[in-house]
Amino acid sequence: MRKIVVFMMVSIDGVMQAPGGPEEDSSGGFKYGGWTVPYADESFGKILSEELSVPFDLLLGRKTYEIFAAYWPKQTGVVADPFNKATKYVVSDEVMDVTWKESILIHDDVLAKIKALKEGDGPVLHVWGSSVLLQTLLKNDLVDELRLRIYPITLGAGKRLFGEGTIPAVFELINSQALPSGVILANYKRSGEVKTGSFV
Repeated sequence: MRKIVVFMMVSIDGVMQAPGGPEEDSSGGFKYGGWTVPYADESFGKILSEELSVPFDLLLGRKTYEIFAAYWPKQTGVVADPFNKATKYVVSDEVMDVTWKESILIHDDVLAKIKALKEGDGPVLHVWGSSVLLQTLLKNDLVDELRLRIYPITLGAGKRLFGEGTIPAVFELINSQALPSGVILANYKRSGEVKTGSFV
């Protein structure tokens, strides 16, 4: 059984759209692309290097794959090297070319194929970006861990981490850390069902 681990940069008000650059995703009129850039610091780089030092494969939606495939193959370094080495599973409703080395298209009966991939052998599956794919994973209870990078900013509008269809679920905090930039790293693992009660 393979774990699916979601890595997500998110604003305080839950927006995950276009964290890395102005042209990353302006759909819906989003005008704050690149909102994480002012908070970059060395401490986050060290943490990211550690997270990417263990074997993993990538599970990506079409748009994120296209953005990554246009950039990372031309780069080297602590992010580029493991990304380029990893097997990339690309989830798309449309048939598309997957030219980035070690890429495999998942098309038709997507949910069943993701479940089969998860139940098979291999390293952990990392999900980065991939807002549409993420909603499918959350709706079908396929996320084992959330590694959230919570930025001290509100954006008001944009694609949300938890969209319509997210099931009620409990996550246990594994660890957390506040960086000098004000970014909070909070890592959670899936843990049981929602329970309710009363203070009366």
